[in-house]
Amino acid sequence: MNARRWKVGEVRITRVVEMEATRTPEFGYRNHTTEDIVEQAWLRPHFATDDGRLKSAIQAFVVESQGKRIVIDTCVGNDKPRRNAAWNRMQGSFLADLDAAGFPPDTIDTVLCTHLHVDHVGWNTRLHEGTWVPTFPNARYLFGRAEWAHWSQETIAATAGEIPESIAENVIETAAVNQDSVQPIIDAGLHELVDSDHRVTNEIYLEPTPGHTPGHVSVVIESAGKVGVITGDLMHHPIQCALPHVASNFDHDVARARETRRAFLRRYANRPVLVFGTHFADPTAGYFVSNGEDEWHLSVGG
Repeated sequence: MNARRWKVGEVRITRVVEMEATRTPEFGYRNHTTEDIVEQAWLRPHFATDDGRLKSAIQAFVVESQGKRIVIDTCVGNDKPRRNAAWNRMQGSFLADLDAAGFPPDTIDTVLCTHLHVDHVGWNTRLHEGTWVPTFPNARYLFGRAEWAHWSQETIAATAGEIPESIAENVIETAAVNQDSVQPIIDAGLHELVDSDHRVTNEIYLEPTPGHTPGHVSVVIESAGKVGVITGDLMHHPIQCALPHVASNFDHDVARARETRRAFLRRYANRPVLVFGTHFADPTAGYFVSNGEDEWHLSVGG
């Protein structure tokens, strides 16, 4: 079973991994080299290789709070046509792993997407007799109001052919992702549009962290005097603690994403706040520690 568990106060968090990867930095980052990675010795062995490749994961978190089971981000999903060859029509064991961790799909109360990118919405639905149906039939699916407004407009533009050629391929895939992983949830009447500070339970609430996408949110856990936070994609890898200016290739607004990342690091550094990186490789969680002005590292623990 590819799972790991933590507790933050009375809240239990379980990580279920869909896939792991080790890649050179150009796949995910702008102006970022293997030399940059090698120089950050603290990344090894958990988050980088000796030759300067980055380790990452696509994974979901199941958060148990006040009797609710909340799935945060739903990975890539099986059977879906995708441009990325490693993700195209996957046949992975994610649902079986989720079940083995103690979370059959029909026991999930809430699905929360930090944003609507392809690798965060895939298991919203599954293929059943040629039709995309909700994977978690008893859950309410929470989509950010601002996030949905942005992606629905891009979908409309893609369908109408009203998009610049330079971004057409990406936007057309966005439309496809919406069609197989978001729209079926809306059609089933299971979605709820929420504000970027929405409170899911008394212990779980959203925190706006825009930039990677316009309506991106992170998830804060506060329980019994303890605090944790799930990043979403405001940072994709711990190296962005030491180099917060390093931008993802997939950031919608690079400048805003950088400022959001720096503000997030300042807010949670040198505090007993357990940080769960949505794409951080095992052991996934740790604490931000300041190394000086505008530079931090992730101290593994939890």
